[in-house]
Amino acid sequence: MPRSKKFRRARLIVIVLVVLLVAGVGYGGYRGVTAVRASFPEVDGSVKVAGLSAPVDVKRDANGIPQLYADTPEDLFRAQGYVQAQDRFWEMDVRRHITAGRLSEMFGDSQVETDSFIRTMGWRQVAQKEFDTQLAPETKKYLQAYADGVNAWLGEHPGGERASLEYALLGVVNGDYKPEQWTPVDSVAWLKAMAWNLSGNLQEEIDRSLLAQDFSPEKIAELYPEYPYAANGTIVKTGTVSGDTYRQADGSGQPAAGAPGTTTQGAAATKAMLKDVTDRIDAMPQLLGRQGQGIGSNSWVVAGTHTTTGKPLLANDPHLGPGLPSVWYQMGLHCRTTSAACQYDVSGFTFAGMPGVVIGHNKDVAWGFTNLGADVTDLFLEKVTGPETYQVDGKDVKFELRKETIKVAGGEDRTITVRTTQTGAPLISDQSTEQQNVGKYAPNGTSAPDRGTGGYGVALQWTALSPGKTMDAVFELDRAKGWEDFRNAAKDFAVPAQNLIYADAKNIGYQAPGVIPQRGKGDGTYPAPGWDSAYQWKKDAVPFTALPWSLNPPSGYIVTANQAVVDPSYKYLLTRDWEYGTRAKEITDQIELKLKNNGRISPDDMKEMQLDNTSILAKTLVPLLLKVQIDDPYVREAQDLLKDWNNYHQDADSAAAAYYNGVWRQLLSLSFGQKFPADLRAKDNCLLVRRQTDPTKPDSSTQIVTECGTRDPGKAQPDGGDRWTEVVRQQLQKPDSSWWTYIDSDHKEQKGLDNLLAEAMKNARQDLTALLGKDVSTWSWGRLHKLTLREQTMGTDDSSIASGAVHRLLNRGPYRLSGGSAAVDAAGWNAAAGYEVDWIPSMRMVVDLSDLDASRWVNVGGASGHAFHANYNDQTDLWLKGDLLTWAFSPDAVEKSAKHKLVLTPG
Repeated sequence: MPRSKKFRRARLIVIVLVVLLVAGVGYGGYRGVTAVRASFPEVDGSVKVAGLSAPVDVKRDANGIPQLYADTPEDLFRAQGYVQAQDRFWEMDVRRHITAGRLSEMFGDSQVETDSFIRTMGWRQVAQKEFDTQLAPETKKYLQAYADGVNAWLGEHPGGERASLEYALLGVVNGDYKPEQWTPVDSVAWLKAMAWNLSGNLQEEIDRSLLAQDFSPEKIAELYPEYPYAANGTIVKTGTVSGDTYRQADGSGQPAAGAPGTTTQGAAATKAMLKDVTDRIDAMPQLLGRQGQGIGSNSWVVAGTHTTTGKPLLANDPHLGPGLPSVWYQMGLHCRTTSAACQYDVSGFTFAGMPGVVIGHNKDVAWGFTNLGADVTDLFLEKVTGPETYQVDGKDVKFELRKETIKVAGGEDRTITVRTTQTGAPLISDQSTEQQNVGKYAPNGTSAPDRGTGGYGVALQWTALSPGKTMDAVFELDRAKGWEDFRNAAKDFAVPAQNLIYADAKNIGYQAPGVIPQRGKGDGTYPAPGWDSAYQWKKDAVPFTALPWSLNPPSGYIVTANQAVVDPSYKYLLTRDWEYGTRAKEITDQIELKLKNNGRISPDDMKEMQLDNTSILAKTLVPLLLKVQIDDPYVREAQDLLKDWNNYHQDADSAAAAYYNGVWRQLLSLSFGQKFPADLRAKDNCLLVRRQTDPTKPDSSTQIVTECGTRDPGKAQPDGGDRWTEVVRQQLQKPDSSWWTYIDSDHKEQKGLDNLLAEAMKNARQDLTALLGKDVSTWSWGRLHKLTLREQTMGTDDSSIASGAVHRLLNRGPYRLSGGSAAVDAAGWNAAAGYEVDWIPSMRMVVDLSDLDASRWVNVGGASGHAFHANYNDQTDLWLKGDLLTWAFSPDAVEKSAKHKLVLTPG
């Protein structure tokens, strides 16, 4: 649908407004600054908040991080809602419109397709069911108190007045918009967005299917190799499952005393249809980063017997997409007197719009998260036989149908019909139109029904589309007093499936939680044939009691960095698409090195390990590059940069790291990118490729042509992440592999590893010269590897009210970064698209169980969501340097660090 003239004209108006507002001079500039400051929160004095039973103290440090003190949990969470709304209401408002599929009401017709996709999945409906049928009465009470606090603040800012600069911008193009009252379901629904971004191998299913158009199953298997269990290990030593009870293999499991099948059916599935589905996924808002695999996190915990403090140390740094405001919100929630009636004394990271603390510690225990990577999504190809029917086991069955009306600011309403299978899987190929949008090719398999003129539909089965109790788990974690409380909380943590690490004063532990499906036939590798009921999910998920856990392992430490949890001897299938353990192995090796000769690990050691930017593959690849004979002195000058690069550190000021990563990018392009179909490669990435003159005839002749990619750059392949590290590592052992056949710049086909490495070094020299200049002594990795923190809530320049000029005022950066995609310091970049950083350690924390006030933390941005507030991104420089803030927790420490004190009083 074309954008309305009103919205197009508004671009110029918005630019003029912001220039006057922020950069104006004289009286106009003064009024502009005053207007911006009017939205800043009150942080001193007192304000009345309806519904409070007693005063609540809000103490903020110099970074604006609030610590709340109340007498009852209801007052505590009501105050949390009020304070988060002070800092982040615009962000909260946009987020709830995302999860409800109502962005078009704010931003117009550019968001209709996004809304259609989310409405088709029904995030808001599921959240409503969770609230109505699943959550504990206590949880509902706290959610309502939080909503009341948000609405108390909103009552002071009717219609968004003086609420945020963004409302002024929005008002220029959508003057009719007024924010609604906050509801408890608005908070619950955000869990669906978090689950979506961490939902497993959906993209891998699509990519394998698209690759199957050009490659055999054997060649695809080389691109998705088996996890290297022997080399990189697993999170826990695989125990046994007796009945449905998991028994750990590496210890007694008792707390310390006194402690608080693969199928290729559909592998060649409907190419155009799958491309359409992935394009819709790419268009989804990326407030947490790219969906699915490729984005990981680090966490590890070390027992007190191995630390300098004598108590456990726990570190965590989740890797998510960069942006402003920060994904995370730092906060402390304290009952003035902890008791059975008021049990909360907790501090950590949470999300704006959600009560409680998601990651952090209370006075007894600490915990961290990394993505488990369990396969909790499956695509099903459906034989649609009519507007209301589809085929299962040769018989027509009816879809469940519902209508959804999407209201569009500045345009006409849009009504869509959502069709859902009897297993609860929505037909996502219907997502943006009332008609199916399917492609040209039927899947393989003699049992497949004919696609007919309508083609196959694609349905999404996903555990998050069933109501769960994850919101219960958040509150249960916050008040946990020991290992059993922690495990009970994990039992309710349904989605997203996460690796949970644990520490108290005497114990360390790990628990795999989450609703993980049991399949009939198939293993989730490729889209499954929905017309065969044998492929449907079983009624019951993997029992929680059977999920892996570990308590006080003999090693004295636990590392989770998205590697395999267990080996293939484990009874249940968790996934076949683990991350490949590069970061986990590096962290483990560093811990072992520290512990060698009875050494001990300090809090500073934990921090330094988070900053390890070593390229593990460079240890193998650089010696091979140096052995290649290069005759051209122009290229040899760049090759020589690698001679003294012995530590393989990817420092921002390293010329060698810049050239190595340039070679890595070219290697991937020559060996894999040239051979991939266009719909896996980045838009406008044009390569020399060999293609058949007549694709409909397998035996037709081939020719070399220039072909440009069509995929969103953020999801293009080969992206150079952890999987590609393992793919290349394995192929380097085969110098004559067919992957080393490539087309050179003279349009000639060449073969052999050495030749390809020489070509990659030549191409990298040319690429970096164009980007950084001829003088290699001036090169640096940070000049290529840049991070821009972009304001996320107003969308991209092509799909929002904001122009590029507005974004330049709201964004921060670019910053020059160390690190790399498969490094512990995971400043990820997509080698198929360029060098720009697109995922990062979104926060870092180190918890010291010997003295909680000695714990440290940092956020990538800041506490405030107000673009020109002092706390908007005041932690960014610290984060860039790898520094951490002191994390005050005890009442005395919080009081000492407090720079602002606000009292919320009953009103």
